[in-house]
Amino acid sequence: MSLAALAPETRTAPQPVTPRAEPAPQPAPRLRAVPEGTEARGFVLYVGLDEAKAAAAGIDLGRLVTELKRLTTELAPGAETHAAVALAPAGAGGRDVDVVRLALQDPTALARYRRTDDAPAEKIVPGVVIDISRKRVLLDSVNASLTYKEFELLQYLVLREGRTIERTEIISALWADAVEGDDVPNERTIDVHVRRLRSKLGGYDDIVRTVRGAGYRFDRHADVSIRYASTPSPDFF
Repeated sequence: MSLAALAPETRTAPQPVTPRAEPAPQPAPRLRAVPEGTEARGFVLYVGLDEAKAAAAGIDLGRLVTELKRLTTELAPGAETHAAVALAPAGAGGRDVDVVRLALQDPTALARYRRTDDAPAEKIVPGVVIDISRKRVLLDSVNASLTYKEFELLQYLVLREGRTIERTEIISALWADAVEGDDVPNERTIDVHVRRLRSKLGGYDDIVRTVRGAGYRFDRHADVSIRYASTPSPDFF
């Protein structure tokens, strides 16, 4: 028997397993928000909040501005701030933030909500284009398939922007020439006409607002552009 056979069995002690180092997470690529050759120097934050809504939330606009400026100073001590209050006509319709953008002359809002009487017919305007001169509505440059009466209904509200129109007034105005035997709607069926109109406006259906117990109203929106006829509409009083 060999000496090697008589030697006690030897085993190599297990080596500790070194955990594999995970690669350090790479920062997400920075999205450039400004064109080449320019640099971001700050930002504008539009806040749509009138005094009544601020009071209902237990704060006033002055204090809210002060708190936002204080927070900015805490997060970025070198930041300079300037606050401006947006003033709009009392009762101006539309989403609060859109009214603020228009009141403060936000270029994007102004570009989308403007009278485009002299705009080239082929010009593409994002959002909603209500073309009174051609009796059509474009949704993101696609023609909405409104019936003649649906367009009349929308036009009637648009030309009375910000005013609540009662159902009886809509019937009297849009079915004034009805003769015996015509299908003249009542106040309840006006709601059906409005629902059909809204369904064809897609994601922009809220430009026609329901005023509970009163009627309907067209509100100013930053994403709506109106092309007026070169001559006054016979519908406008």
